[in-house]
Amino acid sequence: MKTFEDVEVYKLSKEICLSVFRLSNEKFIKNYGFKDQIQRAAVSVMNNIAEGFERETRKEFIRFLYYSKGSVGEVRSMLNIAIELGYLPNDEYLDLKSKCENVSKQLSNFIKYLKEKESN
Repeated sequence: MKTFEDVEVYKLSKEICLSVFRLSNEKFIKNYGFKDQIQRAAVSVMNNIAEGFERETRKEFIRFLYYSKGSVGEVRSMLNIAIELGYLPNDEYLDLKSKCENVSKQLSNFIKYLKEKESN
């Protein structure tokens, strides 16, 4: 990996971010606070991966991957509220929730991999 754009989980988190922005500009337009919060959380997922990568130490990268993992959890939490409030159709909710769960798992695996490399 030469750049953070090469990191697979970054690419997937970018897809989530784009989906959240598209949905929120269409579905959450009337609830500015909700729209702002979910967009910030989605951006934070990918930005923390990028920032951690650029720190150029494994320890820092791992720390920022944990931040990213927290942010993807926040997006999922916001999606749970969105479905309850009727902001999203069930299929869009399930698709985006699944993508978030996938990114969370990939982040966990990536953190585990980096920690193992750190101890060797």
